[in-house]
Amino acid sequence: MMLVIDVTKGMQTQSAECLVIGQIACQKMVVVLNKIDLLPEEKRQSAIEKMTKKMQKTLENTKFSGCPIVAVAAKPGGPEAPESENPQGISELIEVLKSQAYLPSRDPSGHFLMAVDHCFSIKGQGTVMTGTILSGSVSLGDNVEIPALKVTKKVKSMQMFHTPVTYAMQGDRVGVCVTQFDPKLLERGLICTPDSLHTIHAAIISLKKIQYFRGALQTKAKFHITVGHETVMGRVMFFSPAPANFNEQIQENVFDFEKDYLYQEQYLSKDSVSSEENKENDQAGEVQLPKQQWALLEFEKPVTCPKLCLVIGSKLDTDIHANTCRLAFHGVLLQGMEDKNYTETFLPKLKVYKQKHKEGQVERVMDDYSVIGRSLFKKETNIQIFVGLKVKLSTGEDGIIDGGFGQSGKFKIRIPDGLKPDTKMLLTAASKKKSKGGKGDMTKEDESSKNDSAQPVTISLIFKRYVFDTQKKMIQS
Repeated sequence: MMLVIDVTKGMQTQSAECLVIGQIACQKMVVVLNKIDLLPEEKRQSAIEKMTKKMQKTLENTKFSGCPIVAVAAKPGGPEAPESENPQGISELIEVLKSQAYLPSRDPSGHFLMAVDHCFSIKGQGTVMTGTILSGSVSLGDNVEIPALKVTKKVKSMQMFHTPVTYAMQGDRVGVCVTQFDPKLLERGLICTPDSLHTIHAAIISLKKIQYFRGALQTKAKFHITVGHETVMGRVMFFSPAPANFNEQIQENVFDFEKDYLYQEQYLSKDSVSSEENKENDQAGEVQLPKQQWALLEFEKPVTCPKLCLVIGSKLDTDIHANTCRLAFHGVLLQGMEDKNYTETFLPKLKVYKQKHKEGQVERVMDDYSVIGRSLFKKETNIQIFVGLKVKLSTGEDGIIDGGFGQSGKFKIRIPDGLKPDTKMLLTAASKKKSKGGKGDMTKEDESSKNDSAQPVTISLIFKRYVFDTQKKMIQS
């Protein structure tokens, strides 16, 4: 990657965004300080040194720390200047690029996939698509698909740097000529082995928040999602491992549909854990964050992309002049959903749950093995669906919801191991006090018993519900 910086201005918001994308997508970088002709000659060298130091400091904590920095004037005098003006520093830049360049290992196997960045017609020949082969290989006579248009064409001829070839593979820059195709239909995009790319309506991604993005990443928020050559609007839902598995090593680039996942209102990061929680956690030590988090992306219009491709989420509607990073998160696409009706056919397989916690109070004792509860349900709730669920009393007993009691949302709880004597005393005292309280005049004795039972016995009901379970079943471990 070459990061071009105006030497008179230094890093600007957009340069910083380019740097963020570089950290996600590139391994090596060269910084080019451009427009050195705008610096007064007598101060030029010191200004270049000053900006070089500044850039080194900026890059210190990135993966590009210590990368080469070259000063140039690509077009002295600006765009209006006569062509006779020679560029400055370009030959040095070329030498630096040559010293930094390396050949990655190439692999011709697998499906052919090419990123097309230019498309034009040649009279009497056909339409030429030029670009870079991202994976696989292509030969004369092969069929290639333009998946965005659902069109398949035969390769009539190919050229690499003006030389005709019969074969090209991963990493090559190539022009592929096909016939009877209107170049206006494809400015840039992907071409591939027929049926090898999927067009998806939603996806599961593993992701990381970009540290420079200010603010929380909220579930249900909309982001601009960049996948390959396309950027579309998408809505997100964040989820994490179940709390017991926060520290578990997760296998990379695979999503396990067998596991349970916990729904999150927002992406969990150090700054998203509220200051309130921090106050409590400061005493308890480090805030627990999961090793890996995921998101369900639902696209406003379908996208065509390879599996395991890079995904970047941004807020591109942020004012470009506001000095803030618009890139919010990046990740890897683990699973795409090709079915338009994915909400019915696919999402029920995704075991993301919400933890529910309801609290009520014991109204009175019925006998040693049962009590009546209230305030756990609304009057109109169908208590029948809760029958059989386990509850716990604040005094320690385990109970089971047995059914409704009357019409006002009260219910009966069975205590299989029986009430403890202390609990029974507490509840009996409380109900006696209630009935006495109605008579108006309180004795000293009543006052003291009132203070004893100031703490009502609470009932807590904890269960989980899977977000995509159509039957909305309540599950208890």
